[in-house]
Amino acid sequence: MDLTNLISQEDLIKRRSQIKKVFFYRICGAGMGPAAVLVKQAGFQVEGADSAFYPPMSTFLETTGIPLHKLDVVTPEFLKQYDLIVVGNSVSGKLDAARMIEKTGVPFTSFPSALGSLVLKEKNVVGIAGTHGKTTTTYFLTQMLESLGQNPGYLVGGIIEGRDPAKLGDKYFVIEADEYDSAYFHKISKFRLYELKNMILTSLEFDHADIFSSVEKIEDEFRAVMPNMKSTLILNQEYPSAMKLHKEYSQNQSQKWFLYGAGSEAGPHNVKTFENGSEFEVKWKGETIPFKSSVVGGHNVLNITSCILYLLSEGFKVADVQKAAEAIGMVKRRQEVRGKYKDMVVIDDFAHHPRAITVTLDAIRARFKGKKIVTIFEPISATARSSIFQNEFRDSLAGSDKVIIAKASIATTALGGQDLDVDKLAKEITAMGKPSQVATNLEELRTAIDKNVDKDGVLLVLSNRTCLGLWESSFVQELRP
Repeated sequence: MDLTNLISQEDLIKRRSQIKKVFFYRICGAGMGPAAVLVKQAGFQVEGADSAFYPPMSTFLETTGIPLHKLDVVTPEFLKQYDLIVVGNSVSGKLDAARMIEKTGVPFTSFPSALGSLVLKEKNVVGIAGTHGKTTTTYFLTQMLESLGQNPGYLVGGIIEGRDPAKLGDKYFVIEADEYDSAYFHKISKFRLYELKNMILTSLEFDHADIFSSVEKIEDEFRAVMPNMKSTLILNQEYPSAMKLHKEYSQNQSQKWFLYGAGSEAGPHNVKTFENGSEFEVKWKGETIPFKSSVVGGHNVLNITSCILYLLSEGFKVADVQKAAEAIGMVKRRQEVRGKYKDMVVIDDFAHHPRAITVTLDAIRARFKGKKIVTIFEPISATARSSIFQNEFRDSLAGSDKVIIAKASIATTALGGQDLDVDKLAKEITAMGKPSQVATNLEELRTAIDKNVDKDGVLLVLSNRTCLGLWESSFVQELRP
């Protein structure tokens, strides 16, 4: 590994005016594509390359006019025409491509560093961080700022119907502040490079076991940025790790700190969840303020409460914030109703962590009162595939009426971890009175679904990928409104 031409964040900020042409290597990544568009909107000439181009990212990039190339045309001579190379996180440091980029003589960096240096440095950046709820809360705050007459920039790590995943905007910029690492040469959390001025920390517990060995290691990533942030920090006090950080840094008089969550002064209090929305109260400067919102579920009430506190801290009027909270849309794959299958409502959700599963089930029960819930769970992330949460998955999934576990065919990459024992998991959930079984391929999964059809019930599919190919199969065509 030769990092001679790796440009530091500080130098990239200083040399911003000298950068004209930027090349994104592996541009179709979930973060790379939107970052490339933001850099283009900021006034730079942007091009990119990848091995293949698939919708929706390829369609999004094509609409922006960014020239796209196949990787086989990218040579050292080709790259020398650019002032900066942005390297995607999918590029391993062991690849020949990494050696090629390093030896071109052209400065290179990761997309979080490029985004922070070229786009976000002068913005009022609000980072939405945490183990759960980042994408949803990023979208909530973006919508609320728009309702308040602002033109916020944003980068949302999910698919949103009728909206691009990123936009430059004006004063405010809301970004999903991911704790995953940035590139093979930037083994630090992405949010450390985003030039954050504000942070909402929705939750903080152990995850990403393929890169972190403990929750304390994740805490250290926050310790690297919190003391230097210039404005507002809003933390969910229900998480011990978040409260450790609060204790360490909240005495900084140049920052504004707020806590929310169960037992906090701010709330939310007196939460009532209905099929089509929620009512709750937030306490602000001694005043108890009622809110109504279209969001459903206790976790989404918490997410929108954090947005409310930020907007009030920015000086927006209470009545305007109340109105902004009323009609809020959801990101796809977050409690998304996909249709009906044999009279069962089919819901697609991204949850892949025990706590996320618990709060999602709570929200589904509140929304579909009295209906039986059949949950399909695909443990596919590095952490979910490991035995780290063996017992926690048992307890969270037991909140369903029936469970189908879609077994991943790949071993976990968790540091020092063993594979999740799905057979043991199914057996123990069954012993708790909730019939459970394991499916190892799409055919077995479809058979299990048909076997467990519960008329007028709910089929909840929990996966952050395709669920053994279910979402790419004829099952989708068989759904009806």
